[in-house]
Amino acid sequence: MSMLLALFLLVAIVVLFFGISKKVSKKEIEPLPTHAHQFFLKEVFFYKNLEAMQQQRFRDRVELLLNEIYIDAVGFELEDSDRLLVGASGVIPVFCFNTWYYPNLSTVILYPDHFNEYLEYEGENRNIAGMVGTGRYENQMILSRKALHHGFNNKTDKGNTAIHEFVHLIDKMDGEVDGIPKLLLENHSYTIPWLDMIYEKMEAINSDDSDIRAYGGTSKIEFFAVASEYFFERPKLLRRKHPELYDMMQECFCGPKAKAS
Repeated sequence: MSMLLALFLLVAIVVLFFGISKKVSKKEIEPLPTHAHQFFLKEVFFYKNLEAMQQQRFRDRVELLLNEIYIDAVGFELEDSDRLLVGASGVIPVFCFNTWYYPNLSTVILYPDHFNEYLEYEGENRNIAGMVGTGRYENQMILSRKALHHGFNNKTDKGNTAIHEFVHLIDKMDGEVDGIPKLLLENHSYTIPWLDMIYEKMEAINSDDSDIRAYGGTSKIEFFAVASEYFFERPKLLRRKHPELYDMMQECFCGPKAKAS
């Protein structure tokens, strides 16, 4: 009888523990601000062009991401708009995938402005808008708050710093940051055409014969991130100016149909 009683008590404790755990976990999930929908409609072009059900899924994905990572602010007080734009930046590149998370990201650190190689955001030589950390900053992303907001406020510049850095994280997930998104190019027969296209487009950039941002001509790594910015910020223009590149980016991201410039 004592063994049966002990077993009963053990089962009861386990059931109680898991019941409490589920309730606690639900309480620990911080919901998005009530104005998130209106904010995204106003500030995020990608979100505005989604159907209502997709917009709900987008908000759910942002909520999940923001509960998986920690966002810290240095030199200013963090606002809802900062968190929502970081969340949107992370969800946009992977929105077409049913399940995706960033195991290589734990923290996003926001600085008020651009910073230098020593992570100083005051003084001279501050030309870094964002970076994916390495070494002591592994699994961290550092972003300029000014650049974060500018990426969404400017609807015509084909650039978005935060999306750029999240694309670097995606590139890094196959073990190497090399500008070849192996996890996204499921059909590896696309790898050689992708490399050929990269070199062709980089040559055009460096010959000042391309509307793709000059930074994309510095390396394969940066070309992939810069082209991704262009794809998500100005999809219709990319499709018109660079149809083969647009198709390849579609292959990578299963991206949105271009509805507007």
